[in-house]
Amino acid sequence: MPILIETAYLPPLSYMSELIHSGEIIFEVHETYHKQSFRNHCIIYGPNGEQKLTIPVIKVNGNHTLTKDIRISDHAPWQKIHWRSISTAYNNSPFFLYYQDALIPFFEKKVEFLADYNIGLLQTLLGLMHLNCSARLTGQYEKRPVGIADLRNGIIANDPQVIKTFPPYVQVFEPRHGFIGGLSILDALFNLGPETAEYLMSR
Repeated sequence: MPILIETAYLPPLSYMSELIHSGEIIFEVHETYHKQSFRNHCIIYGPNGEQKLTIPVIKVNGNHTLTKDIRISDHAPWQKIHWRSISTAYNNSPFFLYYQDALIPFFEKKVEFLADYNIGLLQTLLGLMHLNCSARLTGQYEKRPVGIADLRNGIIANDPQVIKTFPPYVQVFEPRHGFIGGLSILDALFNLGPETAEYLMSR
């Protein structure tokens, strides 16, 4: 069954698992944009534990701005900051060097709209895991879609289920802080490499 889901920036494993288990992905871009969600932030495992990375955005129509119209602010060098943080967090992971070349362009090239950025990055991540998922955007907002699994806002930041769904694996800074769940897909990808897709599918 197709799933209807919001776009997300380097989302947690539970989000990625929903994508790869679906027959078709429909990205909701006609909703009113929600703050404090995975739409513009992710959580990685840095030297000091959990580290939140947030994309600065511009709501051109205030609180009534649709997701498709959310622009990325270029007032701060967030791409350089994010990539530096990701490199610091995962440079010593087993597969960082293997995947970095495919991801670096997303932290160098300017993109105007958040939805375009997120979807492009998600498609690249799926490709790195050798997963081929059919995807399209919504043409309009539907409050109660028919024949579709509505997962909009179903994966919420700080939701305990996001953290507990998957079994632990070896992480770079685990000896310092222990295993941390509910992190960005990057954490699994850099630590598990080619096994990441199988790990997500086994849920």
